[in-house]
Amino acid sequence: MAAPAPAVGSGAVETCGLDQILEALKLLLSPGGSGSSSLQITKHDILLATLKSNLSALEDKLLKDPQWKKLKLLRDEIVNKAEWPQNSVDITWSFTSQALLLLLCLKETMIRLAAAFNPVKPNPRTPEVAPTLSPDTLSISQQKMVQSVLQFVVILGVCPYLMPGVGVPLRYRTEFGAVVQDVVCLDVAPHATRRLYTSCKALLSVGQHTSLGSLIFCRHFGDIAAGLCQLGFCPTKKPLTPMEEVLTEEERTVSRGALRDLLDQVYQPLAVRELLILQGGPPQSCTDVKTQLRCRAPAWLRRLCGQLLSERLMRPSGVQAVVRGILEGAGAGAAGGSDAEATAADWKKCDLIAKILAACPQQSLSPESYYRNICPQILDLFHFQDKLTVQQFQRVATTTFITMSREQPQLAAKYLLQPMLAPLHRCLNTAEVPENDIVPGTILVSEEELSRCIEDVFKVYVVGNEPLTVLLDSLLPVLGVLFSLYCFTKQSVSHISDEDEDETLYQKLSSEQSQVEHLGDLLSHCQACGLAGDFFIFCLKELTHLAMESEAELKPKPFSNKSLLELEQHHAILVESQERKLLVLQLLAVLCERMSEQIFTNITQVVDFVAATLQRACVSLAHEAESTVESQTLSMSMGLVAVMLGGAVQLKSSDFVVLKQLLPLLEKVSNTYPDPVIQELAADLRITISTHGAFSTETVTVAAQSTLNKKDTEGKIGEQQISCNRYTEVAQSHLEQQLSCEQSSQTGQESNAAFIPMRINEPSTTANQQSGSITTEQFQEVLLSAYDPQIPARAAALRTLSCWIEQREAKALESQEQLLKIFLENLEHEDSFVYLSAIQGVALLSDVYPEKILVDLLAQYDSSKEKYTPETRMKVGEVLMRIVRVLGDMVSKYREPLIHTFLRGVKDPDGMHRASSLANLGELCQHLDFLLGPVIHEVTTCLIAVAKTDHEVQVRRAAIHVIVLLLRGLSQKATEVLRDVLKDLYHLLKHVVCLESDDVAKLHAQLALEELDEIMRNFLFPPQKLEKKIMVLP
Repeated sequence: MAAPAPAVGSGAVETCGLDQILEALKLLLSPGGSGSSSLQITKHDILLATLKSNLSALEDKLLKDPQWKKLKLLRDEIVNKAEWPQNSVDITWSFTSQALLLLLCLKETMIRLAAAFNPVKPNPRTPEVAPTLSPDTLSISQQKMVQSVLQFVVILGVCPYLMPGVGVPLRYRTEFGAVVQDVVCLDVAPHATRRLYTSCKALLSVGQHTSLGSLIFCRHFGDIAAGLCQLGFCPTKKPLTPMEEVLTEEERTVSRGALRDLLDQVYQPLAVRELLILQGGPPQSCTDVKTQLRCRAPAWLRRLCGQLLSERLMRPSGVQAVVRGILEGAGAGAAGGSDAEATAADWKKCDLIAKILAACPQQSLSPESYYRNICPQILDLFHFQDKLTVQQFQRVATTTFITMSREQPQLAAKYLLQPMLAPLHRCLNTAEVPENDIVPGTILVSEEELSRCIEDVFKVYVVGNEPLTVLLDSLLPVLGVLFSLYCFTKQSVSHISDEDEDETLYQKLSSEQSQVEHLGDLLSHCQACGLAGDFFIFCLKELTHLAMESEAELKPKPFSNKSLLELEQHHAILVESQERKLLVLQLLAVLCERMSEQIFTNITQVVDFVAATLQRACVSLAHEAESTVESQTLSMSMGLVAVMLGGAVQLKSSDFVVLKQLLPLLEKVSNTYPDPVIQELAADLRITISTHGAFSTETVTVAAQSTLNKKDTEGKIGEQQISCNRYTEVAQSHLEQQLSCEQSSQTGQESNAAFIPMRINEPSTTANQQSGSITTEQFQEVLLSAYDPQIPARAAALRTLSCWIEQREAKALESQEQLLKIFLENLEHEDSFVYLSAIQGVALLSDVYPEKILVDLLAQYDSSKEKYTPETRMKVGEVLMRIVRVLGDMVSKYREPLIHTFLRGVKDPDGMHRASSLANLGELCQHLDFLLGPVIHEVTTCLIAVAKTDHEVQVRRAAIHVIVLLLRGLSQKATEVLRDVLKDLYHLLKHVVCLESDDVAKLHAQLALEELDEIMRNFLFPPQKLEKKIMVLP
């Protein structure tokens, strides 16, 4: 598309100087009679007069000044080769044409000067002397002049002729651009399309010179690319005749080729960013519908940009170009910039990049070929060392990894997981090779490669934290290798390990003992998630499985019936089985020693523990005579079940489903155990579990009381509340005793389990107390009325129950679980009188038993909208707000679950739920005062992000209102509690006042600023107190 460069030495006899051309360009850009140092003109007639005056002055200078003869000859040479009309009725086009001609003269002169330059050879005696510059080198001031000319050429010769939606309109750039848009005359010759073609062609020709090309494409690549897209790809509305055709098909083809060549030559992240801008929707400044329709990119341009972006992605290093283009376009700078950390924290942008990279473009032959080309580049994103970009690229790589594994698990396993885990698989495969086959000194996996592999595994599995099936399945085979590496780094000097271990690690009796202890250390950090409890139960079941092996199978047959080889094999099997059993016992002993009483986190784990203990006791009874240890094991197990059924824990229907797995074991005990007392207890426990606690015999109650009232060896009596953690402590202490008995083979002594007796408020005890002014019949009648189909009767019953709770009636407090169920069910009612009464009841009930009820309410509020309707979650949010108000200063005890639930709710897809979470967050912050300090940065970051980016008005209003409540609640304490974030909140409020389109949000922000102003005034100028202090001297 660019005009061919003339041969060196043709045309002008003598080469024109750069100074003359730059002086001509300066004359062309002189401000004329405006009296200003720049051309920031705001009136149309003055702008046109200035352009016309400068053109006339340039022509007079070329015609009359003999010193400019060389420049005139060179310009005439360029004009003769040019294929466009230079003069027009439109003064703006005449000005653009002359500027383009001078730029072409500048390019031609620089080429001739460079060709004629013969540098002097450097003197070796003076190497410090700088080499002679080429005569075509432009100084900084000259580059600024050329940039000014290029800016005028693009504004006057390219941007006015772009179609609506192609590129960024001039009127949205600068005030001067709006003036230019109005003074350009499109009705006169040459045609607008011809003008655009001429400008793009001339600029591309000038850009062939390296120095001038960098000045053009660094700032004006987007406008030139937009012009080429319109020239080469804009469809015509109807078939045109040759007379009507502005551009020939050959010229359109040349434009398409020039666009692709230009995209291949420029910095690829720049190309990606500009294509995304061309493809994007309406800018944020477009508010009305007409403006949005006018600004939106046309369909053909969106399709073209998508195709070109896909081509950029499929090129070598295309992934890096796309990531850099999007992140740098977000304000991260060329190499990360000052906003790099803020960009890395923008998880929405990372998700967008991940979706782009995971989607197979149409240009690809198949998804597998696309993944084969792209996945190695994604893995390379993990290994960037630049400190400014490493956080961004790793975040994008992790998100893309997870997205691809979710959408294409098989391809991700083949092209992502297998290459990433290859060093670990190499270690795994090498472990199966005999040591004799490995040459000494062979390095199978270098430490650097292994370290990088482990770091990548951490970024995907820990940072990504997405339990996808393909990820878990791929990690399972190499867990043994990872654990071996962990044990190795704990007892050796390696940069993988952060700190060296004590010398005692080298004094272990065996490697198995060391590994067992390392495993115990790992599990001690995994108690809260339940992993340690599950592994502990697994070991118990494994111990039971080992006990079920018949001793007859382990005894060797008579020597005469066996050969020596068979006896040796049988002995090896026997030793291996015994080693396995000892290893399990050793592991259980370490777990009992290392784990705390919080190892079991739910009822299910407690029941599994009891089931494993019962199963092992039954197996022992079947293989040997009754012993003290087995009797105590049965007593302890069934005692724990009796304690749970006796009211120590509020059991739900789902808990009874878990308890039913004990029924076969209890039946076996009731049928086979010789002790009639234990038989009776097992039978009664089966009945109680089967009836969900509706029927309970005196035997169960006595067993629970006897379990809780046993004294330990020191006679200490503790009085605390029964919980699942208490069960774990009792069970572990008994298991430790049992393991010690087995390992020492001393089963004849009676063991005193370390039971710490406690007091429990059983329902029977409460029932014997005075029940107040209500009877059981009255209470049951009100409960039935709570389900009455008549709305007034139902609401009245709910109000009555609320009053009884407020008055601390014993009957109501005994049935707290039933009352909570009633209130929560009535929350679903559509009538406001009913559900508001239910809200009040739940709030009052939570005031009495906050620990038991608040957890369930937070779980229901934090659940997905598929499980509960948005209306129900909003009602639960109202309940939580009332609970926070009722608790007052006591709410600090439940700060962590409340604030985390509300912060998660701010990210909910439902806008009403986000607003509700923000309202609750504001209510909570009013009561925390100084306790808000540890989480103030999380809260502030959340509020700033929501107030600036959320697309729903109600949510933005709620975010600003939280700041108002926060400042009102803290009052004069705000300067201490909010000292680290007070400046950020002030900037946010000013941003909302200046840029927010919603008047209500502006009002909230103004109120917050007034609160902040009052706080700072009182802080800087405290009120003078007229008081006199009287001190008594000693």
